[in-house]
Amino acid sequence: MSIPSIADITANLTAPGAPFEMEERIIRGVPTRVWKNAPPSLATILRGSRGFGERDFLVYEDERWSYDRHFRMAAHLAHVLIERYGITKGDRVAVAMRNFPEWPVAFWGASAAGAVVVPLNAWWTGPELLYGLRDSGTRVLICDAERLARIESELPSLARDGMRTLVVRADSSRDLPHGVERFEDVAGDAPASAELPTVTLDPEDDATLFYTSGTTGNPKGVVGTHRNICGNLLSLGFVIARNGARTAAAAAEAADAAATSSAAAVAPASPQEPAPPGQGVNLVSVPFFHATGCHSILVANIAAGNRLVLMHKWDPARALELIERERVTNCGGVPAMVWQMIAHPDFSKRDLSSLRGIGYGGAPAAPELVRKIAELFPGRTPSNGYGLTETSSVSTMNAGYDYLRKPDSVGVPIPVCDVKVVDEEGNALPAGEVGELWIKGPNVVKGYFNKPKETEASFTDGWLHSGDLARIDDEGFVYLVDRAKDLLIRGGENISSVEVEAALFEHPAVTDAAVIGIPHQVLGEEVGAVVHLAQGASVTEDELKRHVADRLAGFKVPVRIWFYAEPLPRNPAGKILKRELKKELL
Repeated sequence: MSIPSIADITANLTAPGAPFEMEERIIRGVPTRVWKNAPPSLATILRGSRGFGERDFLVYEDERWSYDRHFRMAAHLAHVLIERYGITKGDRVAVAMRNFPEWPVAFWGASAAGAVVVPLNAWWTGPELLYGLRDSGTRVLICDAERLARIESELPSLARDGMRTLVVRADSSRDLPHGVERFEDVAGDAPASAELPTVTLDPEDDATLFYTSGTTGNPKGVVGTHRNICGNLLSLGFVIARNGARTAAAAAEAADAAATSSAAAVAPASPQEPAPPGQGVNLVSVPFFHATGCHSILVANIAAGNRLVLMHKWDPARALELIERERVTNCGGVPAMVWQMIAHPDFSKRDLSSLRGIGYGGAPAAPELVRKIAELFPGRTPSNGYGLTETSSVSTMNAGYDYLRKPDSVGVPIPVCDVKVVDEEGNALPAGEVGELWIKGPNVVKGYFNKPKETEASFTDGWLHSGDLARIDDEGFVYLVDRAKDLLIRGGENISSVEVEAALFEHPAVTDAAVIGIPHQVLGEEVGAVVHLAQGASVTEDELKRHVADRLAGFKVPVRIWFYAEPLPRNPAGKILKRELKKELL
């Protein structure tokens, strides 16, 4: 038998009447293919989740939260936001905490109230959090005690600007700052009869405001709609169905070949075992404040009725323990986390037989990781997706049979997406040539919050300029080559080189600085910096690291700093030749 092509499978799955049927809509003046059966709003998904009743939804340490409990708390919070704090449709409600069970409650409750949810990076320093709160115009902040402590000195100023604050899991013996209320006191007593408030939400209404690092220094707020985030559900469902069809056909062909070969003693195992019946159990190893954690894990799993196992913080030994204890069926995160798990001494000591899927994204993955997982998990293969905050998570996906064939590719685009590589003038390039990757589809966001110039520079007639250099082969598979924007990706976290350089420039001894990526097998790359000092000035590497750490989150602090005796090399336009620096120093 022959393996059906991706095009044939796509045609069957998207045919009229099929679950993944598409239709055309005009979005911001641009004709766009959309998923016909996507939920119209986040509130629709939340309302449907109540049907899972007493099934486990969230597991955190020794706490177990049912779907019914989560729904009641989210619905109650929605009413509190409207009736106590005056939240109306379009107001911003920020969430700043680690992955506590209250994070999903805050997200879904604010969404049901019609608010635009602002998930802030919990790793940010106080000044970074304050920037996000003020830039977004947040009306209500829901945070944990750690984040509250980082901004405590500015709370009076924020309150004068009209912001109210709720804190979760704060020490009950401690007095809270003036104007701050305990989440448990205000929104913890959810009645059994709790229902969602009546708020009219349209697919093109604003739903989220995620912050992403940019080349201009300060993070930019990315405005996502309900269509953006809800459509990702169908995108994920489609790639699972497509992968299943391709992988099953490949396995059948391999079995037929083995059966007719006199040299074959047994047929080879299927590249992916069929999923056993029952509830899916996902280990959440990435923060909910990322598009991957929110769109592809939180939203996708509540819609499917799956269980989410939360971690206080990422730790590979604890992850392996939880996989065994909770019989986790799916795990992953960014490639760095998968590397750390399979390299851990406890890996061989734990029962990991429940795992059915290992998915990752958010950073480039080495082909060696694909081979390693296939070796350690016979009968299973990983998946790797590509997307950005600006594409509401998934744009392309590579999995199963196709990932084994092309382990250095991030896959083909989902059917509602178009991709192309272009030259510097925006002209499309033929297959195989390298250019900037542009993406178009209903998953592409509106733009950047209150930043019209940046929006105009990054979006053209519905096309997002990804900032990634790529090539597309003759089968439509996308290969990432490099980044056109001055960003580093450390373990899935985007880091603006400009932001780190600006922090270095604040030191009086530094007269020139350039941030470069240092290759790292697990994290992908780490932050390195090259500095030129003022004549007669003196400063140590450790002093500069502490200087940056006082201003930026820890993951942005350079792990190594080189002192360059001469002015840094530049081209005629004055741009630092970072590629030459990397060749010389690495």
